Order: sequence, then C-alpha cells, then structure tokens
Amino acid sequence: MPRAIWSGAISFGLVTVPIQVISATEDHSIRFHQYHLADQGRIRYRKVCELEDREVSQDEIGKGYELTKTQVIPITDEELSNLPLPTAKAIEIDAFVPLQSIDPLKIAEGYYLQPGSQVAAKPYKLLVQALERSSKVAVAKYAWSGRERLGLLRVKDDVLVLHAMRWPDEIRDPTELLPTPVEVPEEEIEAALALMDTLTTDSLEGEDFVDRYTEALAQIIEAKREERPLPEAPEPEKPTQVLDLMAALNASVQQAKASRREGEAAVHELPKPQKKTAAKKQPAQKAPAKKPAAKKTAARKPRRSA
Repeated sequence: MPRAIWSGAISFGLVTVPIQVISATEDHSIRFHQYHLADQGRIRYRKVCELEDREVSQDEIGKGYELTKTQVIPITDEELSNLPLPTAKAIEIDAFVPLQSIDPLKIAEGYYLQPGSQVAAKPYKLLVQALERSSKVAVAKYAWSGRERLGLLRVKDDVLVLHAMRWPDEIRDPTELLPTPVEVPEEEIEAALALMDTLTTDSLEGEDFVDRYTEALAQIIEAKREERPLPEAPEPEKPTQVLDLMAALNASVQQAKASRREGEAAVHELPKPQKKTAAKKQPAQKAPAKKPAAKKTAARKPRRSA
C-alpha cells in the first residue's frame, strides 16, 4: 500500500470528513543516471553554499523568499503549515457541477482519498453516495506545494478521487490556432463517423494499450547487458499527402475492419449518400425522372469504389 502524501479533511458544508491522500497512479518509466563517458563514474549534483563555497547537508538548508539581491526572507516549514488560509488543511467543496461541463484540458493528475479514521467512515460514505446519486462532481479548493489549487472530486468504485485542476487563467486561448475556414461535405463527415464506429472499443485494455516505448527500451538494455546485437528499428512509414479525403476514409475503414479480431461486433459500412438522395427524390418525381437519377448514380460510381 503506498504511503499517504497528505492528511487533512474534506469540508462539505458543516460536515467534515477526515481523509488521507494516496497517489492514484504509478510511473513505470525507465530512469537513467548520468555517467562520465571516460570511466563510467557517476555524475551527481551537490548542494553548495555560494558564500562559503562548500557542500552543505540537508539539515542546513531552508526555504526563503528573495526580496532583493541582498535580502532574503526565511520561511520555515512550520510557518507554511500554519498559513492563514482555510484550505491549508482542508479540501473545501465550493460547488457541484455536471462532469460534462468541465473541459478535460483543466483536469490533471488524480489522487485517491482514504478515510482518515473509522469515525470518518460514515461521512465519507455519505459523500460517496450523494455524489453518485446526483450524477455530479464536486469542485473544491485546497492548498498543496506552495499554492492554492482547484480540484475535482468524483467517485470511482466507491472511492473518492481528487483530480488537480488548472485555474481558468492557466488555459491558453486556442482561437489563434484555428485553420482557415473550410467547408466539409456531409458525406465525408458520415464517412469519418463510420471510421470512428469501426474503431470504437468498450475497454482501454489489451495489447493495443501497452507502453511500447518502455518495452523497446527494456529490449535495448537487455541486449546490451547480454552483449547481443541491438534489435532493429522498423522503417517509419512516410507520410503521404491526402488528395482524395473520401478515398482515404474508405481505405481506413476497410483497414480497421480487417484488423478486428473475429467475433467482434459488425461495424457499419461506409455510408453511400448517393442512394439515400435517390430514395428521397423518387417518390416525388414522375416515371421519366428516374433516368436523371440513374445518371447521377453512374456519375458517382468511381467515388464509391475508390
């Protein structure tokens, strides 16, 4: 069980829920050290006092705010833990909102919140059930790591989860990145939806959702340890310029369908808007009007077979 990284309480109106914060994620990245190439000696960073020109131990180091180049205001850990701030020792819920109303760009790392004691079990369960029944999430404030933060509280498998959130002014305005306005035909949109349907999955599990980078790095380390030839890197596919978007979508659907395992649900065929148009117009037209419809279909035949 990972250790708690913060202890405090959730403030829910006049209800207080003592909790401990546990990291909800793990980092499986392979880490490197720095070494001297000539003799494999480890390169380390040492903390040196600029005035005394000597290395100092951790118990000699403190925090301080540089007021001027010659004046530093020392700040102790005790002073930081006793800030005149309600959120310094509590996660204060300010509002409840639908999850869909929150831009995912604002949501950052997540933490599990564990009841801090047996006494906290009942108010903890109360908040869990209230959130589940409301189908909403809580927006809260809390103070960690030298600043007040915005957070999102939700429920996962009957456990409260706190997601750090970015403040609104931390999100850059994307409007300047918009491309030149273009028109997209309805048939291309429907083709894109068909491709999305082909690639739809119910679970982010399996061989398609594995960290290939870490696996490849582990293969190189193992090969060098055993003094074997390094595995060859696959040739990267050269990007091609898409000239016929509809044909590219059609080919993508067929490729995705071919890669699906047997037994999976059948996917939608690529939409054929020509037939749909002819079906709508035929009842309103007289018999002679069928010939133009046939010509239209024939004229679009190459597009469907592309």
